Amino acid sequence: MPDGRIKLLGTIINGDTIPTVYLAGVEIVAPLSPEAAARQQAYLKLRRDVIRVYPYAKLASTKLKYINDQVATMTNERQKKRFIKETERELKDQFEQELKKLTMTQGRILIKLIDRETGSSSYSLVKELRGSLQAFFWQGLARLFGSNLKTEYDAEGQDQMIEQIVRQIETGQLPVQSVSK
Repeated sequence: MPDGRIKLLGTIINGDTIPTVYLAGVEIVAPLSPEAAARQQAYLKLRRDVIRVYPYAKLASTKLKYINDQVATMTNERQKKRFIKETERELKDQFEQELKKLTMTQGRILIKLIDRETGSSSYSLVKELRGSLQAFFWQGLARLFGSNLKTEYDAEGQDQMIEQIVRQIETGQLPVQSVSK
C-alpha cells in the first residue's frame, strides 16, 4: 500500500487478529571441530586464491595460442623474435602492476594453472619463447622465492581441490572477474 502498510494473511482468535507469516527454514548444525574449522578456512583461502588467478591463466592460454598462430605464419627468425618481444612488452605494460600484487601462494597457484591451461610448464614456455638462458634466470629467481616454474599440474593428486574449484568456476557456480585483454 502507498502508506507503507502491507497485507498479510491472518487468523482471528478471541477477537484478536494474529498475522500469519511464513519464514524460511533454518538449519541448526553443531559447531565445527577445530580440525574441521581449520580445513574449511584453508579451503576458503584456496578458493579465494584460485578465483583471483584463474583469469590470468586463461588469458595466458589465449595469448599463447595467439602468439603460436602468429609465429607459425612468419618465416623470418628475426621477425619472430621481434614479435615475441613486442608482445611481451605489451603484456608487461598491461599486467605487471596487477601481477606484482599477487601473494606468493597465488603465484604458485598461477604457475600450476598455466600448466593446466596450456599443457606446458611455465619453465618450458619461457624456454620456448625466450630461450634457455632466460628460462634458467627466471627459474633461479622463482627458486629464491620458494617457487618452481617446472611445477606441473596434478588434477588427480595434490591439486584435486584446485581442480574442483576450477570446475565450479567453469560451470558458473563460482563468480570470477575477467581481466582486461
